[in-house]
Amino acid sequence: MDMSLEVIVLPVSDVDRAKAFYRDKVGFHLDFDGEVVEGVRIVQLTPPGSGCSVALVEGMDMPTGTPVPGSYHGLQLCVADADAAHAELRGRGLDVSEPVRYSPQDGGTFMYFTDPDGNGWAVQEYRRRATEPLHRVLAELVGRGDA
Repeated sequence: MDMSLEVIVLPVSDVDRAKAFYRDKVGFHLDFDGEVVEGVRIVQLTPPGSGCSVALVEGMDMPTGTPVPGSYHGLQLCVADADAAHAELRGRGLDVSEPVRYSPQDGGTFMYFTDPDGNGWAVQEYRRRATEPLHRVLAELVGRGDA
């Protein structure tokens, strides 16, 4: 059985503020903003090039428990060039840390930011993604029967 992680429900206290933050400062694409059933609004945004989105939800109880705004930490985005991503994010007005190079190996550079509620994100430089986008790598693995 194949499974894919495609949506993460992100707990926020103000959906409109979070929507503006992720769209305008982080650069996520707005996929959907609407009432799915009476009284339940979902805003779905996707990072450029990603197969996984975040959903901001208003008016819906979660059957497994309602997460607290600002309680998510360890969410991670990957970019091919940390310096270029840092410049773009700062240019959008995002308060993102300077890239920290923990290791010279690919994948060893990180920077960090939080959303208006305090949910914490890391941005990892993975230079290999410039020539090997994840969707292409996964398609090749599936084609070979390795995934």
